[in-house]
Amino acid sequence: MTLPGVLLLDAAGPEAGALVTAAAARGHQVHAATTAAAYEGYGLELKGLLAGRVVTDFDRPGRAVDEIAAYARRRGVGAVLTVNEYLTELAARLCAELGVPGNDPGRAHAARDKAAMAEAFAAAGVRTPYTVLVRDSAGLRAALADPRLGFPCVIKPVSGAGSAGVTVVSGLAGAAVAADAARAVAGMYGSGGDPGVLIQAYAAGTEYSVESFTQDGTTTHLAVTRKQVTGGASRVETGHSLPVGLPPTIEAAVYRQVGAAIGAVGIRHGASHTEVIVAADGRCTIIEIGARLAAGQIGVLIQHALGIDVWAALLDVALGRPAGLAPTARGYATVRFVTSPRAGRLTSLCGLPTVGPGVPFVRWRAALGGPVHAPDANGHRLGSFVVTGPDAVEVEERADALLRQTRIHVEPYPNGPGQVRPASTSAIAP
Repeated sequence: MTLPGVLLLDAAGPEAGALVTAAAARGHQVHAATTAAAYEGYGLELKGLLAGRVVTDFDRPGRAVDEIAAYARRRGVGAVLTVNEYLTELAARLCAELGVPGNDPGRAHAARDKAAMAEAFAAAGVRTPYTVLVRDSAGLRAALADPRLGFPCVIKPVSGAGSAGVTVVSGLAGAAVAADAARAVAGMYGSGGDPGVLIQAYAAGTEYSVESFTQDGTTTHLAVTRKQVTGGASRVETGHSLPVGLPPTIEAAVYRQVGAAIGAVGIRHGASHTEVIVAADGRCTIIEIGARLAAGQIGVLIQHALGIDVWAALLDVALGRPAGLAPTARGYATVRFVTSPRAGRLTSLCGLPTVGPGVPFVRWRAALGGPVHAPDANGHRLGSFVVTGPDAVEVEERADALLRQTRIHVEPYPNGPGQVRPASTSAIAP
C-alpha cells in the first residue's frame, strides 16, 4: 500500500528536521514547500530525505496556496504541517483547500496576529491582559494614559515571534523607544507590514507554557513547562524545564483557560504552545498562543521526560490517525540556552557539554570569529543543551553546573573610532 505523502511548509530548523526524519523513517515521501533562498540553506542530509520540493513565494499567500496545492495533488500529499510560527495561517488555508486535517482557516489569523488574538480571547472569555493597538505617537500617549494599562506595561510587535521587539516599560521615558523597537521587527514573509504596535498590561506572576495536542477538536495537555527568563526590559527565555507539577486546582484552572484559548483561535488538529502567567493567588492569565509545536527543544524535553514521540504524534494528527499521547515515562528534562553577556565578536568557546548519558542533545549555532548579540530575542541564542534524569532537583543542579563550566570569550565592539574596551572571559549566562 502506498502511504500518503507529507508536505512541510519550510523544513528548516531542528524541529522541522526531526519531523522530516520521523516521516521518512515511517515510509512517507516527504516534500517541502520553500523559497529558493531558503532551500539553498538546507543541509545535505535534509535534502537527501526530501522526495521533492515546491518553490514558492510565502510573501504572496494566495499564490502560494494555489502553487502548493497543485503540487500536493500531483504528488499524493495527504498531510500538511509546519513548525514555522509565520506559516501556521497558510497551513490552515492549505489543509482546507486539500481537504486534509487542519485548523480553522477563518480563525487561524488570530493565532498569528496578536491584536486579532487579543480580540478573539476577549470574545471567548479568555482571561488575558488588557491590550491596545496603537499606530502613532498620539495613540501611544493616549494608551499609556489609560488606567487599565499603567506601569509597568509591555510593548510588543503585532506579528513578531521569539520575544523580538518585546519590552517591559516602567515609565513614559522609555515608551517611544520601545514602540520603535517593536515596529522595527521585520518578522518573516511580509509579516512586519503593520505599522501598529501593541501595548499590554503587565501580568505579574510565574511564567509557564502549556504544550498541547488537539485532534478532532479534543485537546490533550501533555505538560506544563517552567520558564527561565531574563529580567529587565527584555524578557528572553534562557531555559525550559518539564514537567511542572502544579497543585491540582491550579493546574485545572490553567488547563481550562488554555483550552478556551485553543478554541478561540480555531486550533482543531495539531499542536499548540500557550504562554501563561500564574499569579500568586493561582489565577491564570493567557499571554499568547502559537498553533504549532513549541520551539526551544521542548519537543526533545517531552520525548525524554514523558516518553511521548511528539514527531510521530504530529504526523498522526495531520494524517487523521489516532495519536499516541499517553506518557510512557516519568522523568524530568531541562534545556539551558547559551547566550552572550554582550554584543561583540566570539573568539573562543570551551566547556560545552557533549552528548552522553543524561545529556541527549547539544546544539551550537554561533561561528567562532563571528558576531554575537546580547540576548534581546530568542534568536540571539548561541547554542543549547538538554539534561534529563529521574529527579528534578538533580537534573536542574547538573544543568546549572554544566552551564557554569561553559565559557565563551567575546571581544566587545569598539565604543568609537580607535576605542576598544578590554576583552573579557565570561560564563555564558547573562
